[in-house]
Amino acid sequence: MAKISKSVAKARIEALSEELKRHNYNYYVLNNPVITDFEFDLKMQELQALEAMFPELVLPDSPTQRVGSDIEAGKDESQPAKEDAASADAPHTQRAVKFQQIPHRYPMLSLGNTYSAEEMSAFCTKLEAEQGQALEYSCELKFDGVAICLTYEDGTLTKAVTRGDGIKGDNVIDNVLTIKSIPRQLKPGSWPREFEIRGEIFMPYAAFEALNKEKDEIGEQPFANPRNAASGSLKLQSSAQVAGRGLDCVLYHMLGDGLPFNTHSEAIAAAASWGLPTSELSQVRRGAADVLDYISYWDTRRKALPYATDGVVIKINDLQLQKRLGFTAKSPRWATAYKFKPEQALTPLKSIDYQIGRTGALTPVANLEPVPLSGTIVKRASLHNKDQMDLLDIHIGDWVYVEKGGEIIPKITGVELSKRPDDARRPDFPTLCPDCGTPLVRDEDQARHYCPNRTGCPTQIKSAFVHFASRDAMDILAGDATIDQLYNLNLIRRLSDLYSLTKEQLMQLEGWQERSCDNFLDSLQKSKEVPYARVLYALGIRHIGKTTAKLLSRHFPDIDTLAAATIQQLAEIEDIGDIVAASIADYFANPDNLKLIEELRSAGLQFSGEGASAQVSDLLKGKSIVVSGVFSISREEIKALIEANGGSATGSVSGKTSYLLAGDKPGDAKVKKANSLGIDILDEQQFYSMIGR
Repeated sequence: MAKISKSVAKARIEALSEELKRHNYNYYVLNNPVITDFEFDLKMQELQALEAMFPELVLPDSPTQRVGSDIEAGKDESQPAKEDAASADAPHTQRAVKFQQIPHRYPMLSLGNTYSAEEMSAFCTKLEAEQGQALEYSCELKFDGVAICLTYEDGTLTKAVTRGDGIKGDNVIDNVLTIKSIPRQLKPGSWPREFEIRGEIFMPYAAFEALNKEKDEIGEQPFANPRNAASGSLKLQSSAQVAGRGLDCVLYHMLGDGLPFNTHSEAIAAAASWGLPTSELSQVRRGAADVLDYISYWDTRRKALPYATDGVVIKINDLQLQKRLGFTAKSPRWATAYKFKPEQALTPLKSIDYQIGRTGALTPVANLEPVPLSGTIVKRASLHNKDQMDLLDIHIGDWVYVEKGGEIIPKITGVELSKRPDDARRPDFPTLCPDCGTPLVRDEDQARHYCPNRTGCPTQIKSAFVHFASRDAMDILAGDATIDQLYNLNLIRRLSDLYSLTKEQLMQLEGWQERSCDNFLDSLQKSKEVPYARVLYALGIRHIGKTTAKLLSRHFPDIDTLAAATIQQLAEIEDIGDIVAASIADYFANPDNLKLIEELRSAGLQFSGEGASAQVSDLLKGKSIVVSGVFSISREEIKALIEANGGSATGSVSGKTSYLLAGDKPGDAKVKKANSLGIDILDEQQFYSMIGR
């Protein structure tokens, strides 16, 4: 770094510190980073260099001295957690995300990192020179997810705490228990009475693609990458929603008093034998050259893995040596990470298309000069929304940097201003729907623009039919091509029109034979047996995905009860927030939607039954029960039992609460409040006796 004055360094240190704090907040709390990891690391390295030159200017809260925190800014840490914490990926709800904070027994630090093979080699050779011998290193792929710390006591999972600020984190055990690879109870073995094991919760590509597809279908902003999706999912209010997100876990570091292991690799092998999820791709290597060989191998082959990785973690394998080397204020001295440089392409932006989705959401899509990237030819990349375009200051004709988010989705990460042509121009963001000409609107609390003409916009109409016919909805044999044919012949305009189609009309379709007509009509007939929850999902109400539709069908046994519910009644349901409640109320306030439901009901579709059929007794009729703690079955199963026996499972203790059902380690605040209000506290066995189970 060139020599600079102390006053200039002071100003730059302050500016970098504030910028890095802001980026940490975007990354850890909002799950919405606006710069790449590589760009962040470059800024951090600049700050570290300046602080090394002027140690007297190091700020007490410098990002170089602190771990990035996933705890919400401004949270009152003296208050107990609210277990009705909201979704971390709005607009599902607008409530604040809060979980019980627990101090880490051992600080949960971050790793130093490098993008340089030379620096990685120097890390190893320096350690070996100090020890006077070649060393063994555990080499592990660096999963791109969310750090988690699990505590097992007597073989049972009792806590699952996020990194937080490294000193304390959020206990998300209820959500972690929905992850199939994480056992509640360990397999028989010689496990310690109490120990911690740390790792990463991540979202495989297949689950990420399915989640983003559903988000796009219900008009919500998709996640930028699997890491953001995993982080947002882990902080969801509803464990049932988390269970449907397809999260997975890999564990890679064990801690505890008197652990009976000499090496890190022995400890991880033991964890695997107890049923804990570990990586089979980790290897013990000896010396710097062997470590670099492992890194080189995975730099290319990782792209074939079914999950995102962004580097390799190197740890000294000898646990006693780890202990002697110790830690800096922020990271261990016995480990570091080599981060793969993101594969990037630079290519001209030719034009921007504006596409309308099923819910009317407008998505700008960049048309690029075709360019090879991570094994594919990239021609198009989403620009997400107008805010993102403004942030990039993108112009038609610009040369843009393209990366693949999580090695999947092409995204534009920046503009090369030095190559901007003189005739480059700002894109004209549309004010009218490109399909039907209706003025676009923008919700105050969202970044997307929408076409409000749901019943007259051809793209929305056809997309609504495709959604209605999809496998997860009505499962009718009609894809995009069939819907286009039917629409172009003016045979369908309303969803109910499908059930009026005749064989004679279908024979008009190009390429259709008698058998294809019969198969289509058979699928229409079978769709009349589709249960209420799926019919509700098929209607395409904005923000109502499969999980929310199922939840609504449990609370409202028929469509008429749901249609009559007020926004307040809807918002009081656990997992239904203000935005979703307003969307439901808006849908049923439209007379044309009510007319459509009557038409579909007349055609024979199911608009009742799921909620009623789920109830098996009235033993808990009129009882409001709050559930807290860990049980022998999932909390969602406990809540289902309450509702099946006529009761109501609520999120917080109040004067209207009948019982607090407390499992192992219930929330202290809930127990105290129940005691103060004189509310009976039941254990799991008492609850089962009450319902005759």
